[in-house]
Amino acid sequence: MHVMIFGCGYSGTAIAKAFLAEGFRVSGTTRSADKAAALKEHGIIPHVFDGETLDEALLADMKSATHLVQSIAPRDSDPLLRLAGGDITKLMPGLQWIGYLSTVGVYGDHKGRWIDEETPCDPVSGRSKERLEAEEGWIATGKRLGIPAAVLRLSGIYGPGRNAFCNLERGTARRLIKKDQVFNRIRVEDIGSATRFLADRGIGGIYNVTDDLPAPPQDIIVEAARLMGVTPPPEQAFETAELTPMARTFYGENKRVSNAKLKAAGFVFAHPNYQVSLAQLVHNYR
Repeated sequence: MHVMIFGCGYSGTAIAKAFLAEGFRVSGTTRSADKAAALKEHGIIPHVFDGETLDEALLADMKSATHLVQSIAPRDSDPLLRLAGGDITKLMPGLQWIGYLSTVGVYGDHKGRWIDEETPCDPVSGRSKERLEAEEGWIATGKRLGIPAAVLRLSGIYGPGRNAFCNLERGTARRLIKKDQVFNRIRVEDIGSATRFLADRGIGGIYNVTDDLPAPPQDIIVEAARLMGVTPPPEQAFETAELTPMARTFYGENKRVSNAKLKAAGFVFAHPNYQVSLAQLVHNYR
């Protein structure tokens, strides 16, 4: 069995590790030679891919792929769908399962209400609109080819090397307060496990991959500071904070995303909420 991961970055590497643990052959693409070398150290067969050209080595490796994970963000359109011309099996004749990594951002703003996979999508940002279009493209491709295609809508990703502990240590953590604001989040290792879970069972469809407990962002900073034994940064009103346009769009969306569908399928989260996750992560967070 051979998994091909397009866009083998932070989440993609966690997915690769989950499949490598089962004895899969795993290939992954990245945009630079330096990052390709890092993938090789993890046991991943690396390919440099710029999103525009499939070179001979990559095309040859794709021919034996049984599982595809696509996480490269669309730029006007999904790069792999565009290069495949609508029929990915021309490039991967043995393909058995497709996974597409999307975002809960496709739902848009729901004023803090609980939502699930049946909730109509009303994306706010251009990035999320393009993701929704790519989702639709992959689902349609799977139906047309008779291959299970799963869309994994991911919430805010964190884990080793990317977490509140690192931010506190660097002095970049901020405790921004916006009334009634909550965020959804997911531990990166659970993304890997969820992807493998769906692939192992040949499951298609849309699944929210997020933990059980949407929470105000400042609560995570306070809990991480407590576990580190340090003083959290002072509270700062959201209205007075200097934020990048991208960060401000995140705060413009407020929702509680349910993971009930994924759990009903039988998946068990190793890190079901931020308290459990941070308590484990504090010992090895870099």
